[in-house]
Amino acid sequence: MLYLAIDQHAKQLTICVRNEAGDTVLRRQVSTRSEKIEAFFEQFTERDPDFMAILEVCGFNDWLVEDLRRRKCRQIVLIHPEKPSKKKTDRRDAQKLADLLWLNRQRLAAGQVVRGLRRVYMVTQQEREDRQLTSLRKNLGQRRIRVVNKIRRIVNRYNLIWHYPTKTFQTRAGRRWLVDVQLPPIDRLEMDMLLKEWEICDEQIAQVDNEIAERASRTASDCLLNATQILMTIPGVSHYSGLTLASRIGPIQRFPRPRSLANYFGLTPGCRNSGNAQDRLGSITKQGSKTARFILGQLVVHLLKHDPKMREWYRRIKLRRGSKIGRVAVMRRMTTIIWHMLTYREPYTIGGPPPRLRKDGASAAPAA
Repeated sequence: MLYLAIDQHAKQLTICVRNEAGDTVLRRQVSTRSEKIEAFFEQFTERDPDFMAILEVCGFNDWLVEDLRRRKCRQIVLIHPEKPSKKKTDRRDAQKLADLLWLNRQRLAAGQVVRGLRRVYMVTQQEREDRQLTSLRKNLGQRRIRVVNKIRRIVNRYNLIWHYPTKTFQTRAGRRWLVDVQLPPIDRLEMDMLLKEWEICDEQIAQVDNEIAERASRTASDCLLNATQILMTIPGVSHYSGLTLASRIGPIQRFPRPRSLANYFGLTPGCRNSGNAQDRLGSITKQGSKTARFILGQLVVHLLKHDPKMREWYRRIKLRRGSKIGRVAVMRRMTTIIWHMLTYREPYTIGGPPPRLRKDGASAAPAA
């Protein structure tokens, strides 16, 4: 058995290989050209075709992970990178990865948890496409907001807000007014370009929304509701937000308890205990998907509007700790509810726990 550590970059791979005794048997750099990769692995597998590999996650891991799978790598360990050291080189990084892999080889081979090692879940092709599509939708929405803000800046520069044909310019009549409003030549040129970009953003968002709706409507293998459709029973969850959360969560079975999912999203408090100070909890860790936290933050408004019991619980926290902490607490509780919904495949219930957990006969209405 060989243990292969790879520090990956766009144009080269820094390799460190250890044998079963823990001795370093190979250290070199390999170009990412396909012929160079092929030549290296032919030489590498001649030593021992049975091997494990470890590498840090980055934006271009896909091709290398697929190549390792094709070569029948026994175990691919994909981890989050640590904070860079002040004495950082590619060779040192590869050596650290090799140390990590060899020292924990037995637990990693058995699929057991290694404390302090943040492994990355390797998504399926469908989950990867869903994540890419929802990220594209989020970026398009942010791009449209930037365009609208630039238009608002030009309008406010000349105090034209009192000439709006409607309450705001973000209506059909308002957009027609922006086409004809009198502006200096350079501002007119910028306004025309921004209006054209706004129109392009709307067309692209509509195209992406159609694709998201089609993917969210897929039927599960057991002919029941899929994860996205279950999440869409939550007030305020659309095809976009439901698919975003479902693709980030993946199989719910990999989270043994609700707080595991909350920790995965970075919604659990940090801890700075030391010595006699054993209750030093800080703000949330935010070590998780920013997009998932963004969606959950948007859902808080809709949830508080439609669920009276959640709204009352939020108000008690708001009076005691403030509105910001109250909203984060709602996000944390929503994560717990989502775990139960996906684990037991049940819709969201407004006004209390689902029928499975009710013992006193209290009434609670399922979400429409």
